[in-house]
Amino acid sequence: MSDNPSPAPQPSPTEQFKEMAAAKLEANAQAPLERSLWKGGYSPKAMYGSWLITIAITAATIAVVAIFAKDIENIWYIIGAALLLLWMAVIATYVFRRLGQHYELTTQRFIHQNGVLVRKTDRIEVIDIEDVSYTQGIIQRMLGVGTIQISGRDQSHPILQLNGIDNVPEVASLIDDVRRDERRKRSLHTR
Repeated sequence: MSDNPSPAPQPSPTEQFKEMAAAKLEANAQAPLERSLWKGGYSPKAMYGSWLITIAITAATIAVVAIFAKDIENIWYIIGAALLLLWMAVIATYVFRRLGQHYELTTQRFIHQNGVLVRKTDRIEVIDIEDVSYTQGIIQRMLGVGTIQISGRDQSHPILQLNGIDNVPEVASLIDDVRRDERRKRSLHTR
């Protein structure tokens, strides 16, 4: 009789796979739940330029009419109606953008909603986001707003633009950080 104990039987590859899958499912069950990191929409500061241009057009039109066309009959009604239409268009644009664009970033998804009367909601998995960039004009930099561009593998929105976002550098960085963290968790290549 030999004193060497016989080696323990090795589990089959199928059993090894089942054990690994069960461990993975257990790890996923204990993973933290999805939580919201940022919510935003169209910032009123993004339309400061439009407001200033509308005010300048209004003031210039009133001044020109008061100086040069004060003798023309009914000119004030025509100018008033034209300025009213201009202001209504600018206000409608603001309301449409402010009420019609909503965004939310969670630990796993980017959710964007568009529309005022009919709202469309779309979700992009953060792992499917390929690149995040932002642009700002000189006035936008002074006001801290800008446009974020997200490109990814999503079929419905390969390139998504978020206009009028407040604190644009921080928000773009947050989206990129969440994307990179999720890729690291899933052991995917990050760019």
